[in-house]
Amino acid sequence: MAKIIKEGGRLVVPDNPTIPFITGDGVGAEITPVCRETVDCAVDKAYGGERKIGWMELDAGEASVKKNGTPLPDSTLEAFREYLVGIKGPLMTPVGKGIRSLNVTLRQTLDLYVCQRPVRYFDGVKSPVKHPERVDMCVFRENTEDIYAGIEWAAGTPEAEKFGAFLREGMGVKKVRFPQTSAYGVKPVSREGSERLVRSAIEYAISTGRKTVTLVHKGNIMKFTEGGFRDWGYALARNEYGKYLDEGKLEVNDCICDAFLQNALLHPERYSVIATLNLNGDYVSDMLAAQVGGIGISPGANINYDSGHAIFEATHGVAPDIAGKNLANPCSLILSAVMMLEYLGWKEAAGLITSALERAFREGRTTPDLSGAGKGVGTREFGEILKGFIAG
Repeated sequence: MAKIIKEGGRLVVPDNPTIPFITGDGVGAEITPVCRETVDCAVDKAYGGERKIGWMELDAGEASVKKNGTPLPDSTLEAFREYLVGIKGPLMTPVGKGIRSLNVTLRQTLDLYVCQRPVRYFDGVKSPVKHPERVDMCVFRENTEDIYAGIEWAAGTPEAEKFGAFLREGMGVKKVRFPQTSAYGVKPVSREGSERLVRSAIEYAISTGRKTVTLVHKGNIMKFTEGGFRDWGYALARNEYGKYLDEGKLEVNDCICDAFLQNALLHPERYSVIATLNLNGDYVSDMLAAQVGGIGISPGANINYDSGHAIFEATHGVAPDIAGKNLANPCSLILSAVMMLEYLGWKEAAGLITSALERAFREGRTTPDLSGAGKGVGTREFGEILKGFIAG
């Protein structure tokens, strides 16, 4: 097997690349094998055996804690760094004390500054809205700043008191209503971080023939962080893509986040590519996914377009309530693998998987979460259906 490299500003992908993967916690043990088998089937069919992925399993999550005493060994980070492109199942994220998130650690360590979340409707999938087919967007969520780089001090701690005193005495801040019981948080938003995110969104729009990029923000309230994102985004668009703007090939606009959430329900067809900060992007991408059937069919990627590093992932959680019951929907991970194949330039294999999924959805041959209570096929059975469609 061989390594993917970035050379001359582009990915160089051998016919037999090594792809690191993390199985994941909970339902990861069920959906990850189905995903790998589906990808292998599509690659073999598309290229007649001339291309083949060499899968490299890495330790992470609960299994790694038992094996290595840590949820994320240095060897796992190094493998993703060395081989550039990888894929992972869901990992447990603790609430409250402890590590913030393994996913966040991976994104920040490798500087995967774009969280890319395409959202589209598949015919046959149940939706809570009347016209889910009008939803066709790709969200570019900033992945390394905002709350992902947030700094916090718990209420009642010496650190919180020290920070509060600095605000009151050193900065003249009088807005804190209850200083003795307040926790504090600081979020950084930079020009560089904003520019590279917006640049990636614009490049994607141009390369895919989408004409609109919308900057989603809360700059009416947070004028220097969220507002800075907006202003820096507009400036970059004018400075680097002025020709596209002037010729009408590209439109860059903006929308306050709460207004966007309403508009995206009422008139989703007005939006195409979304560029936004981290917290807004979290809300926006899940809301859009709900319109087309839920995060069970929502893929995701974390990408550094400069270095070439990318990790593709299931966007849902570990679902412990159904783990081990052969009920889990593997579509989020499979669609993320489709994104991975497209990223590698293997569009023929990606197209075979997409077509198989579209057929399965139309025919109602899906897992119970998409088919309804008491109906549907199991996780592994669904994988066999997809492979049959691909091979057929």
